Amino acid sequence: MTEPRTTTNEERHREELLREHAVQRGVRDHAPLGSEVWQAAATRIGEIEVEIARIERAMDPPRG
Repeated sequence: MTEPRTTTNEERHREELLREHAVQRGVRDHAPLGSEVWQAAATRIGEIEVEIARIERAMDPPRG
């Protein structure tokens, strides 16, 4: 049996990212379309999604 490729810390980090993702979606959804606040939230959402994907690919078995 192989050891899992993710650690508890990575799983906790993923959960934190999911919470931050929800917060940033709320910020984006309530900001005027195209405003600086909207753009900053949209950018952060993308960054979070990339990090979540990295963590999920490292999971054993991979998610997604």
